Formats: sequence, structure tokens, C-alpha cells
Amino acid sequence: MPYKYVEAEPVRTITKDGRRKKQEEILDELTRVPRDVIGWGYVDATNENASFLTQSGRVNYFIYRDPRDMLVSQVFFATDMHEEHGMHDFYNSLPDFSERLKVAITGIDRDELKMVSVKQRYEGVFAWLATPGVFCIRFEDLINQRAATLDAMLNEVEKTGYTIPTSRAKALSVLAEAIQPRKSHTFRSGKTGGWREFFTAEHKSLFKEVGGDLVVRLGYERDNDW
Repeated sequence: MPYKYVEAEPVRTITKDGRRKKQEEILDELTRVPRDVIGWGYVDATNENASFLTQSGRVNYFIYRDPRDMLVSQVFFATDMHEEHGMHDFYNSLPDFSERLKVAITGIDRDELKMVSVKQRYEGVFAWLATPGVFCIRFEDLINQRAATLDAMLNEVEKTGYTIPTSRAKALSVLAEAIQPRKSHTFRSGKTGGWREFFTAEHKSLFKEVGGDLVVRLGYERDNDW
């Protein structure tokens, strides 16, 4: 493979103390990632970011997941796994998971506590989905259709003109073995569709009220009758 290693730290839009970085700060961090290193991060699809990342010779993967699973994961992570998360104290002040999930769906803007709604959060997803030069991948496909998804990812590498110096079968095997989600500090279950265990009829109704046909637009449902 044409890469030496994976960058340890992601490029983020928010600092540890909660400050939103300026565009020039984010672009500076992106430019500091060596070209032969796999960089990763959580960045917005601004014109500046997209223009830099989609330069010739680069391969970009954008991974997104079912927003319902994302919400459940976010609540567990902020409540139980990351004490420095901006929502940690507030989530723990609520009586139960059900109430926390409602806040995750609607978002909150109270005093210095701010979190966007699920609909606003996914505006950024649609921005990347519409960006040429970015190969978009559903998290669910990486889990449930791993071989086909990894094969498509390798195709993107070879479109740059680079020839992978091993058989496709060997390359796929190496990639599959390298996926070790349990080593991630955000790992909880590694499953898909787990939202069904936590969404009540009330949560479903609230999600549709706030997010509209979000899951339909993303291809997770055929209609809003779920």
C-alpha cells in the first residue's frame, strides 16, 4: 500500500475546551498531514476543506451511519464513556436514557450548553455526499458487506494510477484484519440497527417531527412509516 502509517490524532473542528476552530486553523492541520500518511478527522464540507482534500492524487473516504444508531451511540458515549464530553454532566442530570435520547434528537441551546438537532447535524453529511471526489461509505456496509465495501475502497486507490503491489485477495485480507473496532475508545457494541432496542414510539414520533424524512433521504427507510 502507498501509505506508511495512520495519523494518531484526528483533525477536529472543536478544541478540547469547546472552542470552534477557525477555517484557517483546520486547513493548516490538514496540510500538516504528510501525503503518504492516512489522515482522519471530523471536518465540515466547507469549500476550503473540500478543495484541499479533493486535489489530484488524493483518495477521500467519508463514513456515515444511520442517524438513529448514531444518537444512541452518542448518548452512551457522552454519559458513560467520556467524562470530558460537553454533554456528560447534563445527560447524567437527567433521570434515564429515554430523556437523554430525546435531548439528543432535539438538540439543546440553554445558557452555555449547545448541541444541534439530529437534522442540523446531518446537514454536514449531505454536504459531503454531494462533494465530487469523495467516496461515501455507510458504516453499515463496512460491517455487513465488508468484503465488497473494502474492494470498492481499493478501486478508489487504483483510480489514482497507483497499482497495489499484491493480489487483491491479499490486500482485502490485510485490510479486514486491520479493522479492530474494539481498540477504539468509542467502541461499545460494533453492531448495526441497535436503535430498535431503545427507540420507543415517543422517540420515533419526536425523531420524525425534528428530522422529517431524514432516514428516507439517506436510504435507510423506503418511507417514513417506520
